[in-house]
Amino acid sequence: MRKLFEYGGIAASIVLIASGAGAIGTGILGVNEVRDTLAREHIVGTPDSSIPGQTVDTGSEAKAFASVMRKHTLEITGGQVYADMGRFLDENGKPTSDEKLAAKDPKTGQPVANPVRDIWVTETALTTALNTSFFAERVAFFSIVMGAALLLTGIGFLILTLGGALRTRPEVARSTLRSPASVTN
Repeated sequence: MRKLFEYGGIAASIVLIASGAGAIGTGILGVNEVRDTLAREHIVGTPDSSIPGQTVDTGSEAKAFASVMRKHTLEITGGQVYADMGRFLDENGKPTSDEKLAAKDPKTGQPVANPVRDIWVTETALTTALNTSFFAERVAFFSIVMGAALLLTGIGFLILTLGGALRTRPEVARSTLRSPASVTN
């Protein structure tokens, strides 16, 4: 039975070591993928950002740039977010959500859409991509940390198993064989 536990300990150790190495490798590939993808876009921090003139090529920089984009979009829209804006423009060019008050496009006869809302659609798409890069890089770092923990745990189990943690020492074995009546105070 003891041999079965030893082999089981070795097998568990190998699985933990392999899983740890795999998680570390996957994490490293994930970090590189995020950084390569961001670098391909040639995004450069604006002068009013926390990364002025710097290429956005890490998850943290992507998150910082997304914050600046939101700030710029709020400036353009007068502090209004997408849901606060009227869907259409009236005859005077003022936003309205009432389709009856909306100006009609002479070609289609449809209400004229508020073009400023399109800025929010674009901003949301771009900042979501940037924030997803930040999240993906953090998940990759977490994978590396968890992989290291699995690797070290597997190595520890292997050392304990091969070092004979399941074996009993002769003096311990003898002391456990004594009957309670033979032990004197």
